[in-house]
Amino acid sequence: QAAIGGHLDARFNLGVIEKDEGRLERAIKHWIIAAKLGYDRAVEALKVCFRKGSMSKDVFAEALRAHQAAVDATKSPQRDEAEAAV
Repeated sequence: QAAIGGHLDARFNLGVIEKDEGRLERAIKHWIIAAKLGYDRAVEALKVCFRKGSMSKDVFAEALRAHQAAVDATKSPQRDEAEAAV
């Protein structure tokens, strides 16, 4: 339920469970969803899959573009100032 509700750690962890159970295609789907929402750990998992040949270059590239768009959407001058102050 947490994954469905948008909790990125839960979505990522579902991917790990699926991989451990031998269902890599399902794991990749979970990681793609998490990556598209800006979750960095999911991108790292997808990189490993891509390097091992478990996913196509096109699918990997699409996930990377969506991840970058999500990260860019969360950037703002106010957020940058707050991070600099910490």
